[in-house]
Amino acid sequence: MNRIKTTLLLTSLTLLLVAMGSAIGGQTGMVIAFLIAGAMNFFSYWYSDKIVLKMYKAREVSETENPAFYGMVKRLSQRANLPMPKVYIIPTDGPNAFATGRNPQNAAVAATEGIMRLLSEEELEGVMAHELAHVLNRDTLISTIAATFAGAIAMLGNMLQWAAIFGGGQSDDEEGGGMLGSLAMAFIAPMAAMLIQMAVSRSREFMADETGAKICGKPTALARALKKLHMGAQTSPMQEATPATSHMFIVNPLSSRSMLKLFSTHPPMEERVAKLEAMALRQNQFSAPQYGKPFEANAL
Repeated sequence: MNRIKTTLLLTSLTLLLVAMGSAIGGQTGMVIAFLIAGAMNFFSYWYSDKIVLKMYKAREVSETENPAFYGMVKRLSQRANLPMPKVYIIPTDGPNAFATGRNPQNAAVAATEGIMRLLSEEELEGVMAHELAHVLNRDTLISTIAATFAGAIAMLGNMLQWAAIFGGGQSDDEEGGGMLGSLAMAFIAPMAAMLIQMAVSRSREFMADETGAKICGKPTALARALKKLHMGAQTSPMQEATPATSHMFIVNPLSSRSMLKLFSTHPPMEERVAKLEAMALRQNQFSAPQYGKPFEANAL
């Protein structure tokens, strides 16, 4: 269902882009804006992993430096039949984690120091399985495609505003209505594209929860982790986090700030937990939450 939803959302972005191009008066403006946005996102696709890891001062760790955490990621990667990703630790108290990289062969997973102190070993395993699910499902590629279309639509919106203001070639009778219609589309279409892009992100989070639970084999462990992380994001938010990268994390690092559901990059936590607990029930694994001792990772 989430795959179908993602396909429909990406199709909606495509149709919205075509409509914007037509509103400008042809395909030339649409093609130019799309090429510019494509070039920007091509750069992001190839280098965004390095940029975001540097942004959060992530430090790569080896199996020798941190055998417990590295070994956990290695076991989960083998279960998922994935190449071993690079492993990073982010020096911040905010409990969170993310995956990046353009494909499974060039992937990286990162976890904060705060998440290792907060979660038990079983819960942290569920989180890292979720991040590897993003790699397995190629969510980085899908997010880049969505960002490309949304960026192109935003550029076309700016072009359409200028076209409406200077609106050459229109008759006096048509000028008023045409200008108002073009201005309305110039503001509404980029907003709609942003909402669709966020909906794509929420859909991929649901899929990563499901896939991650299958990789680790413990849906309830991931559900417990999400509950703890949701509370942790409220009490210890990541000060370094930005809206541009918030969709990458397993829980929204900006969730302490109020935002409407439509403008959130992550699904409601209650829905994520409910889906995981229902999945556990189907697998006859459901039990009362058992909170273990925090995961002890050395060499932080």
